[in-house]
Amino acid sequence: MARQRLGQHFLGSQSWRARIHSTLNARADDVWIEIGAGHGEMTEALARASRRVFAIETDPRLAEDLRRRAGDWPNVEVIEGDVLTIDFAALAGSTRFRVYGNLPYYITSPILHHLFEFADHLDSIHIVIQLEVAARIVARPGGRTYAYLSAFCHYYSRPEILLRIPPGAFRPPPKVTSALVAMRLPGERAELGIAGEKQFLKFIQECFEQKRKTLRNNLRVLVPADRADAALSGCGLRADARAEQLTLRQFANLFRALYG
Repeated sequence: MARQRLGQHFLGSQSWRARIHSTLNARADDVWIEIGAGHGEMTEALARASRRVFAIETDPRLAEDLRRRAGDWPNVEVIEGDVLTIDFAALAGSTRFRVYGNLPYYITSPILHHLFEFADHLDSIHIVIQLEVAARIVARPGGRTYAYLSAFCHYYSRPEILLRIPPGAFRPPPKVTSALVAMRLPGERAELGIAGEKQFLKFIQECFEQKRKTLRNNLRVLVPADRADAALSGCGLRADARAEQLTLRQFANLFRALYG
């Protein structure tokens, strides 16, 4: 039985598991970290195709059952715990790793923030998430869907929706359509050369804080009005520009104009 408080929706359809696995292009030398391993719906397929799998499951009952099943998979290690507290670099050692996860919808953003703390060790992320959240992740500047999460994910990766997955593929079926999103590293981070990444990402988040306001008004909360106006003008941005219109490079130029 799924526990609703954990947001558990297991990928019950064998055909959908096969379709998802075919998109992963798992290689024999891959090290995978699987988030939300559940009953091992995808664990066995990853184990057969790859060198090593760390299967993370927060539900003690599922973790115990998965350990029993993993007795037949010598390259799988089951880890019971909260994904947000795990040091992935320490787990994988000196090896670069890939991530697959069927994520609880309510915790997608915190998990992505935690994963990208290990961007220098990470090759790709493939996650099954709510389609609405997937659309925000892949959104580009110029539309209302584009938000801080979009900019954050494009900074670290190149996100793409690979599959739309109907509720009937899961047990129990969720009330929403899901999507498989691939996030391949590196993203625009590699080209922007930002010093002080945490400050830069915090700056972008603050620019999106009040989406209905102009960027000029949001900036005036951070710096004096004349400094905000000068920075916008110096970067060739209109006084009525909004955060949802800016590319990451424009954010980077504005950040440097304001903070050096």
